[in-house]
Amino acid sequence: MSNASFIDSLFHGRLRAASRRLFWIGLAMAVLGIAAIVFPLISTMGVALLVGWLLLIFGCITFINSFSIEGTGPFFGGLLLGLLSLAAGFYLLFHPVVGETALTLMVGIIFMFQGAFEIVFAFETRPLKGWVGMLLSGIASIVLSVLIMAGWPAISVVAVGFLLGVDFISTGFGLIFVSQALKPAA
Repeated sequence: MSNASFIDSLFHGRLRAASRRLFWIGLAMAVLGIAAIVFPLISTMGVALLVGWLLLIFGCITFINSFSIEGTGPFFGGLLLGLLSLAAGFYLLFHPVVGETALTLMVGIIFMFQGAFEIVFAFETRPLKGWVGMLLSGIASIVLSVLIMAGWPAISVVAVGFLLGVDFISTGFGLIFVSQALKPAA
């Protein structure tokens, strides 16, 4: 057995072992995606507020941790990063609509990378029957990325929630298709 086929069989073996988990993760993502599409204003606002809180928490931790860093340069670097993260977190929490515009652009970029990853993952699992579902999910992510970039910033109020919902649904179904293809024959 060649090294490449050994790694390939090891990869597929690990996927088979995780097929049940992939199914449930895929199902949960699809359900969350439907909820995000049904309530796009709420889901977009929720994402903006979540990112604000995450930046605030990261900023606090980084700010406090900077006082344990030795050396003037690293200390001021950590202090500055902490203060900037705190400021960005506060700004997003108190001005979430402005944050939604920036988040919409970031989501567009993330979807492009996610789509590329899913397409590569699909070709890695290509001998399996469910690889086409993951390929379609990757293509959908790239199409969503292009749509976000084309409509930005006008669509920012609902875009993150709606498009995140569509992306969660497509990724969820992609994972479900792969998990079903990995099930051992009865």
